Amino acid sequence: MSAERARIVVRGAVQGVGFRPFVYRLAGQLGLNGWVLNSTAGVFVEVEGEGGTVRQFLLRLERERPPRAIIQSLEFAILDPAGYQGFEIRYSDESGAKSVLILPDVATCADCLRETLDPHDRRYRYPFTNCTNCGPRFSIIEALPYDRPNTSMKKFPMCSQCDREYHDPSDRRFHAQPNACPHCGPQLEFWDAAGQVLAPGDQALMQATNLVRSGGILALKGLGGFQLIVDARDEAAVSRLRSRKHREEKPFALMAPSLDAIEGACIVSELEKRLLLSPESPIVLLQRRESARWLAASIAPGNPSLGMMLPCTPLHHLLVRELGFEIVATSGNLSDEPICTDEHEAVERLGGIADGFLVHDRPIVRHVDDSVVRVMRDRELVLRRARGYAPLPVHLKDPLPCVLAVGAHLKNSVALSVGTEVFVSQHIGDLGTNQAFQAFRRVSEDLLQLYAATPAAIACDLHPDYLSTKHARQLAAPTYPVQHHWAHVLSCMAENEVEPPALGVSWDGTGYGTDGTIWGGEFLLARGGSFERVARFRQFPLPGGEAAIRQPSRTALGVLFEIWGESAFGRRDVSSVRDFLHDEIRVIRQMLARGLNAPVTSSAGRLFDAVASLIGLRHRTSFEGQAAMELEFAVQPGINACYAFAVHDGSPLIVDWGSTIEAILGDVVSGRPAGEISAKFHNTLAEIVRAVALRVGEAKIVLTGGCFQNRHLTEACLQRLLDAGFRPYWHQRVPPNDGGISLGQVVAAAEALRPRVLENQLAAA
Repeated sequence: MSAERARIVVRGAVQGVGFRPFVYRLAGQLGLNGWVLNSTAGVFVEVEGEGGTVRQFLLRLERERPPRAIIQSLEFAILDPAGYQGFEIRYSDESGAKSVLILPDVATCADCLRETLDPHDRRYRYPFTNCTNCGPRFSIIEALPYDRPNTSMKKFPMCSQCDREYHDPSDRRFHAQPNACPHCGPQLEFWDAAGQVLAPGDQALMQATNLVRSGGILALKGLGGFQLIVDARDEAAVSRLRSRKHREEKPFALMAPSLDAIEGACIVSELEKRLLLSPESPIVLLQRRESARWLAASIAPGNPSLGMMLPCTPLHHLLVRELGFEIVATSGNLSDEPICTDEHEAVERLGGIADGFLVHDRPIVRHVDDSVVRVMRDRELVLRRARGYAPLPVHLKDPLPCVLAVGAHLKNSVALSVGTEVFVSQHIGDLGTNQAFQAFRRVSEDLLQLYAATPAAIACDLHPDYLSTKHARQLAAPTYPVQHHWAHVLSCMAENEVEPPALGVSWDGTGYGTDGTIWGGEFLLARGGSFERVARFRQFPLPGGEAAIRQPSRTALGVLFEIWGESAFGRRDVSSVRDFLHDEIRVIRQMLARGLNAPVTSSAGRLFDAVASLIGLRHRTSFEGQAAMELEFAVQPGINACYAFAVHDGSPLIVDWGSTIEAILGDVVSGRPAGEISAKFHNTLAEIVRAVALRVGEAKIVLTGGCFQNRHLTEACLQRLLDAGFRPYWHQRVPPNDGGISLGQVVAAAEALRPRVLENQLAAA
């Protein structure tokens, strides 16, 4: 076969994973000439040689790609030879549209960990050891393409040994952009609470471990931001951290020195084990063992689960190996604020919390929290999408117009469509503080800058008072408001590649409806680019509005008032009524009777709150979703019974839970256990989903919204739907909570824009 040349374009997660070195070595093995380079759109390759050998190269390129590479498309053309001599890695091309996938930060690989722990290796105890298979990516990149001058590592010129590795095709650090060693790379320092340097290098690490051992609170500058660390066995230290961080009861995440240590404290399935050991290295929610009594009780009060993770960087490995026990490793912030990324800012913001700071001089370009996942029906379900996952995109079948989506108010993330990819940002958080809002603005601008994108529209939530919505209206492009629960449905459909028609079951705490009321227990039938609200929960008032969200006993009174009117206040046998003083009851009674500051809602999430209060589990909350979580924790296994309910005809159908609540109160009065009542309530909700699905008659059912973070509810719904012959879908790598809203917003806005884009293209032609 005669000589020929192949021009190849590889798109996907192919930068920062050792793809160019792999191409260089493969071409060398096959005796092919040509070149490879990074571009803003992917990796470009030209190889030439004997025709059969070029074909082998094309086949092996995809089959033998580096383990962290994701090839989404491989296009090639066969051309006449150009007469290349040898094979070279060329300088990156920064021109053209930016559509390459940026790899997330990757946990330390086995080879780098072995070197870090080897006394004979030149990187022994070096906290920033990495190679092409692991280390920082998203948290250090400043611009595309992914080359060292475009990262925060540009301030660290490589020494001769690192430079030799970087240019050696046989070395796994060949073109590893963050490559460094103790002589030329980032360095540690230990600071006191006022920011004064106390020790450098390895001594800094030793002083930090001594602080944790003695019960102190350490602020550690990690991969994507600061973490606050204490001894997880020390009740006084954990309680002190809670007090200083203003985090009353919300669970803390733990980092353990080994998988064996995690298995000693928790029950770990094979899939959960794989997640813990994966390059994503997330926090995994695991069932706590009864015997794990050495851990402080205040880590996760009243919670049968623990959020556990393994070390994800050499610095963390060195720290926990030195300590030899589990540590609390929670976000370095005050509650409701974004995590700190700069050491000087951290001293200012965390100085009242931390007793000491373990810092380094590698700048963090963007904050990235730890991701949180749980296993649901033998699948990974991401609850907080950040380190290890962001900003990998959701790939869609057809190209979309460029849309920036600014997400919701809680658990905010933003998203950007570029061609067939929707890039969903890292978790930003609740936009309730100025620091959080500023972080949201930075991430929005960052996403546009990275991809040099000019959006045709800004998608936002329908709620006019969300800060994200107000911000969207200030931007140059036209805004496209998307109803909250419709965005949830589209998010799940996009992730699972579900084409309409489909019935979306969208349940959460709060979302602004098209009728101006608070939605949250919705059944939305997707037809093309629009939806029909085919069913909803019976509405009830929320006395005090926002106050009812923080006080489930208020929500319970709203539910009782909806059923019985004023006579509800005479039910002194109900703990929710007894939770209030006489004067408080009088004010709430007036609110409900006059309909003042008592907005009505169809929210399934608020119904969870009401039931948690009615059965005496939780009357007041200290964090979002607490009452619903405790209701889930209370479920007694092995109970299949459910309560009565009704589905009334109409447009939409009305799911009437009145008889459910009456039966629950009957069980409370008769002394039935809370676990039994909770199980029956969860079963009732699953039966409601099945009943409405049967009435609507659509085979594809999409489960989405914050309520479907609840494992018992989701698995009960799935089983009933499968038994009835439906095809259910649920989230996997995009959160079911508001962290997934931005993806759905992009899809909705792009669908609305598509006819205008096509019209413009035809006019141009």
